[in-house]
Amino acid sequence: MLSLLQIENFALIDQLELEFGTGLNVLTGETGAGKSIILDAIDAVLGGKVSSRVIRSGTTRAMIEATFSSNSALTAWLSEQEIDLIEDNFIIISREIAATSSNIRSRSRVNGVLVNRALMSGLRERLVEITAQGQTVQVGQSAQVREWLDMYGGDSLMQQRQLVAANFLEYQKARLSLEKRRTSERDRLQQLDLLTYQVQELTAANLSEPDELEKLLQERERLNHVVDLQQMSYKVYQALYQNDAETPAAGDLLGDSEITLSDMVEYDTQLQPLLEMVRDAQATLAEVGRQINTYGENLEADPQRLEEVEERIQELKQICRKYGSTLTEAIAYYQRIQGELAELNNSDQSIESLEQQENLCWEKLTQACQKLTLLRRTTAAVLEAELIRELKPLAMEKVQFQVEIVPTSPTAAGADKITFLFSPNPGEPLQPLTQIASGGEMSRFLLALKTCFSQADENATLIFDEIDVGVSGRVAQSIAEKLHQLGESSQVLCVTHQPLVAAMADRHFRVDKQVITSAEGHKTNNGHPEQRTVVRVTSLDNLKKRREELAQLAGGKSAQEAIAFAESLLTQAAHHRQKS
Repeated sequence: MLSLLQIENFALIDQLELEFGTGLNVLTGETGAGKSIILDAIDAVLGGKVSSRVIRSGTTRAMIEATFSSNSALTAWLSEQEIDLIEDNFIIISREIAATSSNIRSRSRVNGVLVNRALMSGLRERLVEITAQGQTVQVGQSAQVREWLDMYGGDSLMQQRQLVAANFLEYQKARLSLEKRRTSERDRLQQLDLLTYQVQELTAANLSEPDELEKLLQERERLNHVVDLQQMSYKVYQALYQNDAETPAAGDLLGDSEITLSDMVEYDTQLQPLLEMVRDAQATLAEVGRQINTYGENLEADPQRLEEVEERIQELKQICRKYGSTLTEAIAYYQRIQGELAELNNSDQSIESLEQQENLCWEKLTQACQKLTLLRRTTAAVLEAELIRELKPLAMEKVQFQVEIVPTSPTAAGADKITFLFSPNPGEPLQPLTQIASGGEMSRFLLALKTCFSQADENATLIFDEIDVGVSGRVAQSIAEKLHQLGESSQVLCVTHQPLVAAMADRHFRVDKQVITSAEGHKTNNGHPEQRTVVRVTSLDNLKKRREELAQLAGGKSAQEAIAFAESLLTQAAHHRQKS
C-alpha cells in the first residue's frame, strides 16, 4: 500500500506531500488542475520513462519519494535482491531526475540502495497497477493475460501449471543431453573420417626410418654427379699409384721413404716406430687406392633410380608439410593417431537411450499441458460469465467477451496463447480487446476485470485514471460501487470527475492550480514580482469540505441545489458502505 508520496520540482509541483490511506482514495479537481501530474509522479518514481520536461521550469533537479508498506511475499522478494526493509516494514522508493546541458540523468533507490531499471520493473509489478485512458499494454500481452487467468483459476490450476513447469524443465534437460550427445557423435564421426584418411595416407607412405629423407637427398646428389665422381675417383687413384714420372705417386713416395727409414734404423733403432708408421701408411694407402678404384668402376648413371628418388623426396616433403616439420615428427604423429583412431572405432556412444528419454519427457510434458489447457478452458468459461455480469451495469449491456485459447509450442507456462476477445456492440464480431475497445471501454473493462480478480490479484495498490469519463447516472454509480468493492481488498487511487465516485471515497483529495509569487524574489522586466503556477492538493478531511467539492463537481441550477445533491450523495455512499 502507498502510504506517503513526496514530490519536489516535478512539472508544476514545487513541493507536495500526500498521505494516502486504505480503501478508495480519490483525486478530484477541474480539468487541467494537475491530477494526472500526481499519477505521472507515481509512474516516474516506479521507473517510468521521463524527459527533461518533467523538471520544473527554472530548476535542474526533481525528486520523488514514495513510501509503501510491505507484505510477506514482497519482503521475501526484496530479501532475494539483498535489500532490507526499514523499521515498521516500510519500503521507501526514491528517484532523482537531473537535467544537464545535453541529456537527462536519473537515479533510483530502494531503502537507500541504488537499483537498476530491471529491479525497479520487478518491484513495480509487485506494488501497483496503473490503469489509465488508452493504457492497453498489459491486456495485449498474452503472458499477462495468461497470468490473470491462471490466478483466477485458483490453486488447482496453479498446481497443474507448476507440474507443467517441472515437466518442461525435465524435457529441456533431456533435449539438451541428447543434443550434446548428437553434437559429440557428429564430432566423433568427423574426427574418425579425418584420422582414417590421415592413417591411410601415412600408412601408404611407408615411413620407417627417421633419416630416410636425408639419405635420399644424398643419393640424389650422387646420381646427379656420377660423371664428376668417376673422374674425381680416377684422379685420386692416379695421385696414389699411377702418376707420371714428373709427379711421383703417393705410393711411390711412401716406398722411397720406407727404404730411407730402413737404412736409418740400421744406425739408430730409435727410428723403428717411424718406420712402422710409414709401413702402416703404405697399407692404408693401398686399401684406399683399391676402394677408390672399385668405387669409380662401379659408378654408372641410373636415370630411373634418380626419378624414383626424386618422387620419394617429394612425397616425404609433402608428408612433413602436413604432419610435422621433420620426418621424425611425422612418424611420431602417425604413431599417435593410430591409437586415437583405435579409441574412436571402439567408442560405444549410442544416442538411442537418450532419444527414448527425450520422447518420454515430451509425452509427459504434452499430457500435462493438455490437462492445463482443459483447466484453463473451464476457468475461462467461468471468467467470461462473471466478467459479462460485471460489465453490464457499466453501460455495456450487450457486450460479448471470450477468452480465446490457441495451441502453441509447449513452454514452462503451458502450450496456450491466450487472448481476450471483445465486442461492445450487437452484430459486431469478436476481436482482440486491444484492437477494438475505446479508451473508456478499456478502462471499464479493466475495472470489471479487477473486480473479478480482487481476491486473486496480489497487487496492493490499484490506480485508475478517469475511468468514468463519458458516463453518468446509473453507470457512474455502478463504477463507484465497484471501486469501493475493490477498495475493500486493495488500496485504490482514482482520478475522477464524477461526484458519485468521489462521494464513495474513503479519502478525498482536491487538486487545483494556484498562482503564487516567486519565492526566489525574481522580478519581471517591468519590475513586478515574478509569479509562478503551482499545483496544490488539499485533503478534504471534514464533511463540509467534501460537500463543497462534491457540489462543485455536480454543478446545478443553484448553489443550494448542488449542496443538497452533494449531501444526498454522501448519505447514499454511507448507506452503501454500511451494507457492504
